[in-house]
Amino acid sequence: MCGFVGCIHDKPKAKNTDIKKIMIDMNNMITHRGPDDEGYFFDQYVNFGFRRLSIIDVDNGKQPLSYENERYWIIFNGEIYNYLELRKELIDQGYKFTTDSDTEVITALYSSIKEQAVRKLRGMFAFVIWDKVEKRLFGARDHFGIKPFFYCDQDNTTYFASEKKSILEAINEELDVHSLQHYLSFQYVPEPSTLTKTIKKLPSGHYFIKKIGTKMEIKKYWQPHFQSTNTTDSKIITEIQDVLIDSVNVHMRSDVPVGSFLSGGIDSSFVVSIAKQINPAIKTFSVGFEREGFSEINVAEETAHALNVENYSYVISPEEFITELPKIIWHMDDPLADPAAVPLYFVAREARKQVKVALSGEGADELFGGYNIYREPQSLRMFSYIPSPLKHVLKTLSTVLPDGVKGKSFIERGVTALEERYIGNANMFDEKEKKLLLVNYLTNLENKNVTSSIYSNSIGYDSITKMQNIDIHTWLKGDILLKADKMSMANSLEVRVPFLDKQVFNIASKLSSNQKIRNGTTKYILRKAAEGIVPEHVWNRKKLGFPVPIRHWLKAELYDWVIQLIQNSPTDYIFNKQQIFKLLDNHVHGKFDNSRKLWTIFTFMIWHQIFIEKIYEFEYQQHPMQQFAVN
Repeated sequence: MCGFVGCIHDKPKAKNTDIKKIMIDMNNMITHRGPDDEGYFFDQYVNFGFRRLSIIDVDNGKQPLSYENERYWIIFNGEIYNYLELRKELIDQGYKFTTDSDTEVITALYSSIKEQAVRKLRGMFAFVIWDKVEKRLFGARDHFGIKPFFYCDQDNTTYFASEKKSILEAINEELDVHSLQHYLSFQYVPEPSTLTKTIKKLPSGHYFIKKIGTKMEIKKYWQPHFQSTNTTDSKIITEIQDVLIDSVNVHMRSDVPVGSFLSGGIDSSFVVSIAKQINPAIKTFSVGFEREGFSEINVAEETAHALNVENYSYVISPEEFITELPKIIWHMDDPLADPAAVPLYFVAREARKQVKVALSGEGADELFGGYNIYREPQSLRMFSYIPSPLKHVLKTLSTVLPDGVKGKSFIERGVTALEERYIGNANMFDEKEKKLLLVNYLTNLENKNVTSSIYSNSIGYDSITKMQNIDIHTWLKGDILLKADKMSMANSLEVRVPFLDKQVFNIASKLSSNQKIRNGTTKYILRKAAEGIVPEHVWNRKKLGFPVPIRHWLKAELYDWVIQLIQNSPTDYIFNKQQIFKLLDNHVHGKFDNSRKLWTIFTFMIWHQIFIEKIYEFEYQQHPMQQFAVN
């Protein structure tokens, strides 16, 4: 796990001091991603910078790495889990290697089959390869978007980096108000956009080709496809167990110790239960909060005891939560208003004290149907029997009912097509609310502009599978994987996600809806596959995620802080602050739970302080445990 920066010029440039300084400044911004080593490559067209967290081939895996007499140069962030098998295939074909790294395997594979190489990779990756002979730059991002990739075209130069803040060292940017409106709905900015105008994200499952003097070509090489096969429960359970055992096994390939996050749920427990069979000495890590009902530490400790593995836990106070928040949002690059990012930061910090690599359970919910919202199609089934004219009447009725009236939301959802109501696991502000909140609301920016193409590729899917497909393309990479990468790398920790393996997806894609949601239970077939492997107390435990008590804190411990934040934030040109105070007042007096809406606004305000007002300064040191000072 590492980080990279770089640029390619359409016109040749001398290896001058200014270019080197820009590259060094860009690379210094991501010291936390790779505190073990740094490296650079410069020629008249391409500049590469690299930060290394040494995991595979610790002694020889330095980057940028060259191959075939320095024809090819690569910078690579991630891990290739089938690199040993690919290496053997390439050796049998006559290719030679000077290191034992997966980085060199990628380069040799590219030398052999060019862009088709990405189809053979099993793992998480973002990389760039420069071919000095063909003057051709090739880059790619993994299937699910586990690893980040930012880029920007400006003044005949294309910049690229593992983190957006590196590119901001080289260019000037402006807030993108279009992206802001989407952020207020999704609680993150959907790919490929970012919250500023010119920096974009390379979409997951895509690669690019950039030749000198031509525009970057971006092409899709993989798209998730679901196809239920009506496989019996017993057969699919065996297939799930086999593929997860294999996935955890290859995800534990490392030349340094591997630990695992452990919550109270089935996903991380399943991973740890399998990992324990591979390494009985594996260490596990958990966090929770002081407030009762918002900590899974006790359940995690019970699981660890049942599995006979070590567990390290940490309790987060509301004061520490707020103190660390600006640093956390700085690491995010763009605002992500998921409060679960904060405990993830702390559990990564605790894990880094013991290990360099940690396994985690991300992706199980999207692949196996784990979110409670996926039960909605069943609860709304009665509306499918109602004639269209009556639905129209009910829809009209629901619009005139006051907010908060019991049944209003149920009717609205029941008479609204899935394609119009479901934009993903989070839906903060609707269009009516955004009009009230924003000083300059822009029309023709409906959320369906983001999701319509995904629904177009979901023809033939049942409603649950359509929702999964939306989440895999939006929520998974925009929220779940974003915070997993940024919060772990903030602490120089590599996080690996065994559920998000293309072999695991191949099995999960065969499930019927009845095998995902049955008897009111989510992830039904995954839970059945876990029986006899995970401790019994977690088989059917309700999904909580990372519960964060902001709903309570905004009424008490954090109330004075949020009042001051709203009053002092110079975002009056963006927000109608009277509307924000109204949301807060209704929340404090218990009229509505507006905690997530408010958190979306507050997260943006802190991001604005950091990246627009620039009132924070973060100092970094080249050391595995980063120390930051806030001035």
